[in-house]
Amino acid sequence: METTASTTPALHPIRVLVNDDLQRNRLTVFFRLILAIPGLLWASLWGVIAVLALIVDWFATLITGRSPEGLHNFLATYGFTGRQGTYPIDLEVGPPEPQSRLTVLFRIILAIPALFVANILSNLSQLLAIFSWFVALVMGRVPEGLRNFAALALRIETQTYAYVMLLTQRYPSFNVGIES
Repeated sequence: METTASTTPALHPIRVLVNDDLQRNRLTVFFRLILAIPGLLWASLWGVIAVLALIVDWFATLITGRSPEGLHNFLATYGFTGRQGTYPIDLEVGPPEPQSRLTVLFRIILAIPALFVANILSNLSQLLAIFSWFVALVMGRVPEGLRNFAALALRIETQTYAYVMLLTQRYPSFNVGIES
């Protein structure tokens, strides 16, 4: 895509920002799964509420052509709720935008190819996470390539679920920050 002075590439409304020095504390790496249990339980409980909110949001967006701001903000914070810059990975979600009622009606069907790709990338990332765990335990750091693949997989997965959750009408993109 060529950029001229009059046209600039549009940022995808769902952006994963990675600000990581690749260093890891071996002690927290060793106990990572145990340390994750409370967060996983909280995310599971919050997930039930998010599914109910998504159903309400689907009907509201289908009727009005735009997600109500309160529901949009609630669904956007599902999974990422901290202050920006306090964690090595941040999520930026754009404001509610007008959406085609027809694509909202068939959103889950339209999302099937993206869900398939996101699932493959997520599974590969999980396999590499096991390898990364051993590497981080031994070396005290994670190789940049492994982190970058995990960030790519997370970005595609996040954009896909944001598409399904009506946070954006823009389809997931492999282009970093640029609309395809």
